[in-house]
Amino acid sequence: MPDQENRTFRATAVVLRHVEYGEADRILTLFTLERGKIQAIAKGVRKIRSRKAGHLEPFTRVSLFLAKGRNLAVVTQAEALESYQGIRADLQRTGLAAYAIELLDRFTQEEGENRQLFHLLVDTLNRLNQDPQPETVIRYYEVQLLDLLGFRPELTHCVVCRRAIIPEDQFFSARLGGALCPRCSASDQSAWRISMPVLKYLRFFQRSPYAAVRGRVILAATETELRALMERYFTYLLEYGLRTPGFLNAIS
Repeated sequence: MPDQENRTFRATAVVLRHVEYGEADRILTLFTLERGKIQAIAKGVRKIRSRKAGHLEPFTRVSLFLAKGRNLAVVTQAEALESYQGIRADLQRTGLAAYAIELLDRFTQEEGENRQLFHLLVDTLNRLNQDPQPETVIRYYEVQLLDLLGFRPELTHCVVCRRAIIPEDQFFSARLGGALCPRCSASDQSAWRISMPVLKYLRFFQRSPYAAVRGRVILAATETELRALMERYFTYLLEYGLRTPGFLNAIS
């Protein structure tokens, strides 16, 4: 019989989402520092007197004690480390946090530890909680997430002819994974135009630490184009649309 130490483990996690199960339980999808994405069941959490309920809401960073179950880990203790009240008090920030979490959730499987992704998510939630330009926070997150997932777009050279991109409007090919110069745009009939301000911001986000990005105000027209480009690129990569952009568009 395995000893108690082998049957239990601790985890620091962000709650991505939950679904109701049975009369009083919830199944949680968690992204943990130690084990990557996992699912766990919180038994009795929907009961009025449950001590764990307030600690297991979506986009809460939480310290957990879990026991290995037959199919799912069982949450035995939960303590919220950060509930991000600045996010919860603002509808736009709430929507952006939900978008960040949906992206991570859709692109990841239960495949083990990924500390870089965990830290990127936590850093992004911290920034959304207090930074003055939450849209800039999300644009930076999108670019960094693509890097960590292995989908970093090529933005300095044409993906077909390999010539350096010059300061003029270009094209972007999701299929080919980056910028196309005007002379090569026919290589992908589905490519769309990308303005130089947008291209410059994407390059800036790729190469810069967040300290250099913090508080940057992006002009409205550029922000609109950036948002649309990233949504189209993620839709191409996932092969279906995300839910949260529609909500964000509705409240903007």
